Amino acid sequence: MKLQLALDELPMEEALALAEKLREYVDIIEIGTPFVIGEGMNAVRQFRQRFPEKEILSDEKIMDGGYFESKLAFDAGADYVTALGVTDILTVQACLRASDEAGRHLVIDMICVDDLPARIAALEAAGVKHLAVHTGADQQAAGRQPIEDLRLMKQHATRAQISVAGGINSKTIHQYVALKPDVIIVGSAITRAPDPLEEARLIKTAMQAL
Repeated sequence: MKLQLALDELPMEEALALAEKLREYVDIIEIGTPFVIGEGMNAVRQFRQRFPEKEILSDEKIMDGGYFESKLAFDAGADYVTALGVTDILTVQACLRASDEAGRHLVIDMICVDDLPARIAALEAAGVKHLAVHTGADQQAAGRQPIEDLRLMKQHATRAQISVAGGINSKTIHQYVALKPDVIIVGSAITRAPDPLEEARLIKTAMQAL
């Protein structure tokens, strides 16, 4: 089980400094969508250079131009790129082609997918090996939590590894760990914590306890 740190809103130097501080607890560093929009592939390159031992995810949420946009991330040094589960299966296949050529990974973000079982089946049939449960910030503000979607994804995914994101913190981590996802994604619970290092330590300790 890996801990993925989602970096979304911090300026570059602050994000680099925080990742350095949390280095011992984090397995995957996510260049979050706002970060990608603000800094582009420069962010991927800088984190790849600073953290050669870590996996880097570029959270592009691709909806079109799957091959080209995936290749941008892989060429910059990303190990993972994300596309949205609601996109056309042709776009997914194009992303997979780029990931296969690079020897890297495509993660499908299942935010706003209505029929999870049907879409999981279609994506796995297309060759997708990584799926992400994602309750977005706007959905969280309305009271939605990702735990039920994680249960559903675990029931219906037959081959794909499962990541989960959406407001997870040191107080809720145990219920997610119990469902044994492959990757737990935490953003603001760490980045906005009064003591980010302690929050990351508590989360990682709960994950390791399994």
